[in-house]
Amino acid sequence: MKIAELTNVDFSLRHFLLPLMRGARARGHEVVGLCAEGPLLDLPRAEGFRIIPVPMARSLNPLAQARCLAALRQVFARERFDLVHAHMPISGLLARAAAKSVGVPHIAYTCHGFLFNQPGPWWRRKLSLGLEWAAGRITDTYLTVSEEEAGDARRLGIHPRATAVLNGRDPALFHPDAGARAAVRAELGAAPGDCVIVAVSRLVRHKGYPELLAAMEQVPEATLWVVGERLASDHGEDLDPAFARAEAVLGRRFRRLGYRHDVARVLAAADVFTLPSHFEGLPMSVIEGMLCGLPVVATDIRGPREMVVEGETGFLVPPITVAPLAAALRRLARDPALRARMGEAGRARAMERFDEAKVVARTLDLLGL
Repeated sequence: MKIAELTNVDFSLRHFLLPLMRGARARGHEVVGLCAEGPLLDLPRAEGFRIIPVPMARSLNPLAQARCLAALRQVFARERFDLVHAHMPISGLLARAAAKSVGVPHIAYTCHGFLFNQPGPWWRRKLSLGLEWAAGRITDTYLTVSEEEAGDARRLGIHPRATAVLNGRDPALFHPDAGARAAVRAELGAAPGDCVIVAVSRLVRHKGYPELLAAMEQVPEATLWVVGERLASDHGEDLDPAFARAEAVLGRRFRRLGYRHDVARVLAAADVFTLPSHFEGLPMSVIEGMLCGLPVVATDIRGPREMVVEGETGFLVPPITVAPLAAALRRLARDPALRARMGEAGRARAMERFDEAKVVARTLDLLGL
């Protein structure tokens, strides 16, 4: 079969879609990636995947979306795909509409988080729900990364057969590594006995950074490493002032590491993983931290609460709060035995539920590949 794997930006294609593209190709299919042009497409292109740039825009601008829809219709009509598999809310809606309009035989969608489950004005949530319902009418295979949102899709009539496939990461890449731990800690100035808390995500407000930075002021026993960057297409508050304040207040206990290609090594060098997001799908970074044997402090929201077992593999705290987050981080920072016990349990859970090979195989089976 000839398959289109489509998402919004290069970051998503590289970090979310590439394992699935590899899996489909290994089963003998031709796989083409579609998203907005960007530097992170270098890896899929180096692996021999053909990438078709399309003018995706992460906004509700109707003119920008009309241009994207027209471009997608042209690509789909020319390429004659057997299956279009779309991801992310706006790109997923446009791709399914374009595929239907030119007669693509099979249309699939994977939901990485519903916009109507996110904070925002009532009209945006209502519009999102209406558009998801309409797009569900033209979707043959409807997948979600979260069990809870698969339930939402069935309950709200978005799609009667919505099925959760979860997310996965490769345990051969993400695992405890004593050599990497020593090398990275030496590189970044962390002593062997220091407790290092790490957060890995895009640098946007809804990942909970203002709360995390404030919480770290109450955890003097630990150092915080932040891995990631803000994408050019990200919206909302600029976090640079908050990070600048943290650098002044926390001093040597805070390091911004930027975007890194060696995230697995950085995680292996840390002691605790945290992601205090306001909303999520099923975050890959939490899986990566669990596979590396780290206890996780996350928020009690859709996605993370399917991953973290409270009191067993980490702690779940209320979103958009500081004191409970600080208390959970402080408890782990003060108790190396607890960190080790929770980290081991979290790795076992991740190996069972979030192994990339298992998730990719299940997804390909559901797509009929």
